[in-house]
Amino acid sequence: MPNASVHAKNAPKGTSSLYRAVWRWHFYAGLFVLPFMILLAVTGAAYLFRDEIDDWVYSDLKFVNVLDVPPLPISTQVDAVRYFVGDKPVKIITPASPDRSTEIVIATSGGDRRSVYVDPYTGLVQGSMPDRGTIMWLVRRIHSLAEFGTIANYLIEIAAGWSILLVATGTYLWWPRGDQTGGVLTVRDTPARRRWWRDAHAVTGIFVGFFIVFLAATGMFWSVFWGKYANEFANGTPSGYPSGVRVDVPLSTVPMIDAFGETGWTTENAPIPMSVDGIANAGGVKPTPIGIDAAVTKFEELGIAPGYAISLPGGETGVYSASIYPDDLSQQRVIHLDQYSGRPLINMGYQDYGIFGRIMEWSINVHLGQEYGVINQIVLMIVCAAIVFMAVSGGVMWWKRRPAGSLGVPPLPRRTKSLVGVTAILAIGGIIYPVVGASMLVIWLLDWLFVARPARALRAA
Repeated sequence: MPNASVHAKNAPKGTSSLYRAVWRWHFYAGLFVLPFMILLAVTGAAYLFRDEIDDWVYSDLKFVNVLDVPPLPISTQVDAVRYFVGDKPVKIITPASPDRSTEIVIATSGGDRRSVYVDPYTGLVQGSMPDRGTIMWLVRRIHSLAEFGTIANYLIEIAAGWSILLVATGTYLWWPRGDQTGGVLTVRDTPARRRWWRDAHAVTGIFVGFFIVFLAATGMFWSVFWGKYANEFANGTPSGYPSGVRVDVPLSTVPMIDAFGETGWTTENAPIPMSVDGIANAGGVKPTPIGIDAAVTKFEELGIAPGYAISLPGGETGVYSASIYPDDLSQQRVIHLDQYSGRPLINMGYQDYGIFGRIMEWSINVHLGQEYGVINQIVLMIVCAAIVFMAVSGGVMWWKRRPAGSLGVPPLPRRTKSLVGVTAILAIGGIIYPVVGASMLVIWLLDWLFVARPARALRAA
């Protein structure tokens, strides 16, 4: 939020009002979004290392001693859990490597779910915790504000949209004018001076602005309003799902995310299939389900990577469903087997997605810091640190500039048409993201009622 008068001198004639109009919207965007950006950056940076952190915190549950014997059949491990807790297993997460335990999720009689960890070599239960009860799952829910309810979740969607607005207006304010050199790629003065904070803010922003827009835009796919409709588009067109996934396959009303807990963005709301090979024959004999061990054998014959999750059939028409969403997109896989015949009803991988589905899955993978390994994590961690610095420096600039007892809103443009024009351009983003657009209308109305109109009245007097 640099000083408008300084840049007005260097700007071409006639651009002062436009500069002020953009600055005004940049100020309001920052006022609203900076607290959320700090929250998103801190929790997002932590979530980049979710596997490493959870493995360290819960190492006694997640890791086992490797023995020189083959692992026990999954059915034996499930029986060990039944003996230990006496509740119904609903999901199994197979070991991703020989030194990991098997995670079996049970539905308790009290209506909640618990994850029980079993040594695959001995069948001994190592302990349990609430399903989705890890520290990093909590961090994920705080990151999206889902932990605080649906209304709070909407605020994150609004904040993401305003972050894009913040970058767009900030880039305009940064853009060199005339013979300006300082504050473009270099920082002037010392931290005791406001200009140092302005330059550090601007220079940092121009280097990380692209990443902020990328993270905000891809984060929208998890949002309550926009994400829902984008998800429906991906799930309802060939560009998202491969042709034939929904054709000739009887579907249930259970979305995959409810069955697996975590799936790829393009498939999380897709309903899982129903078993159709359990109809009694002419003699009235109904087929017997193949059982979990035969289902595991079939999944592995089909080439699914280790560490996949299995959702067990939920009733007579349920299916054995396996899914895995590893760092390597090429190994993403969803397989549904008829529980009576073992026939694959759906066998889908990343290569089967449409172009829209592939782009979205790649974007989400990068957003989560897993597409390019450690480099992906380190780059995004630096970006998160830069976002925190920009939020802090923006606050310091505002504090140093604001008049005592005033909010310090940037001055109105001399030509109010500039403010109307900038608002109209920004409204395009509000159309793309309707919830963000609604919040922009609210801010514009508040500005007009309590800031702009009184200022004009005072000027006229």
